[in-house]
Order: sequence, then structure tokens, then C-alpha cells
Amino acid sequence: MKSSQSNHLWIRCTLAWGVHLFTASGAVWGFLALLAIFEGQWRAAILWMVLAMLVDGFDGMLARWADVKTYARGIDGALLDNILDYFNYVIVPALFLYMAPNMLPYGFTLLGAVSILLTSAYQFTQADAKTDDHFFKGFPSYWNVMVLYMLILHSNPWVNLGFLVFFNILVFVPVKYIYPSRTSFLRKLTLTLTYIYSAFGIWGLMQYPDVPKWVAYGSFLYVAYYVVVSLLPKKSSVLVAGDAN
Repeated sequence: MKSSQSNHLWIRCTLAWGVHLFTASGAVWGFLALLAIFEGQWRAAILWMVLAMLVDGFDGMLARWADVKTYARGIDGALLDNILDYFNYVIVPALFLYMAPNMLPYGFTLLGAVSILLTSAYQFTQADAKTDDHFFKGFPSYWNVMVLYMLILHSNPWVNLGFLVFFNILVFVPVKYIYPSRTSFLRKLTLTLTYIYSAFGIWGLMQYPDVPKWVAYGSFLYVAYYVVVSLLPKKSSVLVAGDAN
């Protein structure tokens, strides 16, 4: 009986530590993205950035399933996640913005990269950056998504600069943006649309440099949904259910 319990505990601990290792692999994909960016290999950079986002998209769900707080309590999973998010959602796209051609007007590339590094440092370190009812407060540093749109749409550098300034300002505006994997507000619809957006987005990005325009422009329907749902008033009582996930 004791042997069976010991084996069960060993399996649970192994799974929990394995989830932390899975989360930590995001650092590897981010580092490979940096190398690809330095070498101007944009297709490879996209691949590694997408892999890092996939890890970030699934590690929280796996952590709750494996109960890492019980079986791998020696690691602060939330801290690990925040470190990797800043790396992959801020540092990697900052370099991408600086290195990729025609992203920003001449003379603004370094300033643009520095701006998202600094504003995101503020965003990540707010005491309630992730609120108790599972929202992001302020623009949630989706800079990797932003630079990928700039790349595949070949948008005008001045237009890109305008959006960059706008999103930097939104970091300081205390709007509560939905946390797709944890929200309980319109949860099923949000998750379904998020999975569809992700699947078509990944498929489209893998076609780079020939990304179908309908994928890029069609994806803005989800972006519009995300913004509208984030701006809708929500009752705190509706959100308590999210704590169980």
C-alpha cells in the first residue's frame, strides 16, 4: 500500500516538475527567435515566436491540471511565467521591431524598441497587473502579435509608429482586458474564438512570406471581439468561477 502511494506521489511530482520544464522551454524558443532575428531569418523567427506563444497558451492549464503548487512547490510558477512573458512578449518583439526592415520610420527604430521595454516594465510590475478576477490591467503587452501584423501586412512605417504610440499609452489606461484562458465571462465563446484565431493565425504565419491576406484581415474580427468584450461592464460575482481553473 505504501509502495503504491509512493509511486503515485513520484508520478505526480514528476508531472508537476515536467510542467515547469515545459514552461521554461519558452526561454529556449525565445532565444532561438533572437538568433533568427539577428540573422534576418524572419520565417524562422516567426516559427520560434509562435512556439513560445503556444507554450504560454498551454502551460497555465497544464500547471493547474498537474497541481504544481502542491507537487512542485519549490518553484514559483507565477514568477517563472512572468519572466518568460516579459522575455517573449517584450524583449523578443523589441529586437524584431528594431531589426526588421521598414517597420518604423527612419530614426525611430531604437526609440520604438526602448518605449515598449520601459512601458512593459511598468505593466508587468503593477501589483494588480493580473487582477484577482482574472483580467489584465492595461494593454497586456501583446507586442509580439503587433510586430507580426506589421511584418505580414507591410503596413506604412508611420502608421506602425502611430499604433506603437497608441498601445504604449494604453499600458497606463486601467482598462481590464480579458485573460482568454482564465476568464469566466463569456468563457466558452471566448475560448472557441481564441482557438480558431490561433489555429488560422498559425497556419497563415507558416505561409510567410506568402501569408493569405484574408487570414490577416479576417483575424481582425477576433481582435474586435476581444476589445469589445474587454470594454463591456462585468459583474464581479460572475467572475468568481474563474478561480477554479
